[in-house]
Amino acid sequence: MDQSIYRSHVLICTGTGCVSSGSKKIKTVLEDELAEHDLSKEIKIVETGCHGFCEKGPIMIVYPEGVFYCQLKEEDVAEIVEEHFLKGRIVDRLLFKEPISEESIPAYQDIEFYKKQRRIVLSNCGRIDPESIEEYIASGGYEAAGKAITEMTPEEVIQEVKDSGLRGRGGGGFPTGLKWDFTRKAAGDKKYIICNADEGDPGAFMDRSLLEGDPHAVIEGMIIAAYAIGADEGYVYVRAEYPLAITRLQKAIEQAEELGLLGDNLFGSDFSFDLHIKKGAGAFVCGEETALMASIEGKRGMPRPKPPFPANKGLWGKPTNINNVETFGNVPYIINEGAEAFSSVGTENSSGTKVFALTGKINNTGLVEVPMGITLREIVFDIGGGLTSGKKFKAVQTGGPSGGCITSDYLDLPIDYDSLKEIGAMMGSGGMVVMDEGTCMVDVAKFFLDFTQSESCGKCTPCREGTKRMLEILNRICEGEGKEGDIELLLELGEHIKDTALCGLGQTAPNPVLSTIKYFRNEYEAHIKDKKCPAGVCQGLAAAYVIDEETCVGCGMCAKVCPVDAISGKPKESYQIDGDICISCGACAQKCPVDAISQG
Repeated sequence: MDQSIYRSHVLICTGTGCVSSGSKKIKTVLEDELAEHDLSKEIKIVETGCHGFCEKGPIMIVYPEGVFYCQLKEEDVAEIVEEHFLKGRIVDRLLFKEPISEESIPAYQDIEFYKKQRRIVLSNCGRIDPESIEEYIASGGYEAAGKAITEMTPEEVIQEVKDSGLRGRGGGGFPTGLKWDFTRKAAGDKKYIICNADEGDPGAFMDRSLLEGDPHAVIEGMIIAAYAIGADEGYVYVRAEYPLAITRLQKAIEQAEELGLLGDNLFGSDFSFDLHIKKGAGAFVCGEETALMASIEGKRGMPRPKPPFPANKGLWGKPTNINNVETFGNVPYIINEGAEAFSSVGTENSSGTKVFALTGKINNTGLVEVPMGITLREIVFDIGGGLTSGKKFKAVQTGGPSGGCITSDYLDLPIDYDSLKEIGAMMGSGGMVVMDEGTCMVDVAKFFLDFTQSESCGKCTPCREGTKRMLEILNRICEGEGKEGDIELLLELGEHIKDTALCGLGQTAPNPVLSTIKYFRNEYEAHIKDKKCPAGVCQGLAAAYVIDEETCVGCGMCAKVCPVDAISGKPKESYQIDGDICISCGACAQKCPVDAISQG
């Protein structure tokens, strides 16, 4: 272990997002620059996990000042070394700038994106080296496991989790302590604990980021849970598309085994626990717990009817407890700080924090951890920095393909399990897509239903056939072939599928359709009756584009980007669009420098 004393620590994000934008190359160039200036023994470079502000990568934070440099390029590194490390001057042009005020913010904790966050489960992400068990232990890691195993009975651990109010963060929101208690009391000579890391929602990367940035926290949470329910073996079921998460998790397991934190007689007790990784093939349905267990057993990942529930008959017929990555990540904090400290955050029935993947038509996208009960307005306009387009806010889709939309009428709604359920939405695993008035809600519903229909395992008829029929209707509507009665048919099919599908995938698949009909029925009616897409998104219904002759400056940029050669004209004269040829793709309008093009 490095015992050197450094005057500065440089934390470079090496989560998947920053790695894809070049953070590894930034680190290499920085090492070379520091060596060239004989600074290698004064400044330590630390590779960390995701800090959340993924779109601003590569990210570098310099301590002790906490200076936040973002969107770095290799050629920027020499300037940072010369100015910051040699002359003590912050490089202003590389700082984050607030989207509206354009003000440069040196310290990351002063950036609006971070101000209203409350990091519990992500507290180590972006702060420690995820591949160093020593750094995890130095930050208090494995103290909770030691406390639980040596100072508490399994029943006391379960009661502490019950008192904390922790609910499953995978989407269902079932009380975690109660779930553990069911498995603890189930009869069986062998019990299993499973971590569900099969994160399949489009755009969701909460679990991946935690596994990449703080894998030991998840392992520690599983150790505590295994002790509580009486399991001596566990699995982390993680999709194969997460290679970095798997690599870091495997290394963390090996490090824990080397130090006796996994294996036999943990902390000198009679409790033993072994942990394995099972790679999933990327089937969305394997996020459902019975399908997940079938996959671990080497069978096709398909759900089965419940009861019996996994707590009584799970993996290989033995009592099994399943929680997701974020749920386990909260457990060490609860044991270390106590149930009251955790329940003091959030709301009465939804305690603690929730991690969201914030994306869409918004200035600040990325991973955010916020207290339960925060309003949608605070997330979108404070943390998210408002909408990028200058258009009005329209809705937020929460819960991915299993969720529903939240309209502007509910911007001040507290975000928690119960309030979202009341308006027909759901927390889900944590996807949050922001949409503006240029978004077609019928198209949104079609997108999510297309995903769930293609991911259906086909075992039950309501999901296999019902979602296919719903998708056919939506396709017809978006292509201008909708007819009277289609909305009513969608509602009837949706409710029938919700009531009769075998598993959660099928039961929640109609939600985006039902939700958008509830709040945006007028858009469906416009598509069907008026044969128009109000947002101009659905090409089968979009009006041809026209050019305002008085505004056009004759630059010809529109003609250059038209994919079907529908635009003609001469330089410095007004151009024209042939409405019979135009496919309403909008490329010309996006390219026009004077906004002379619009839909007729």
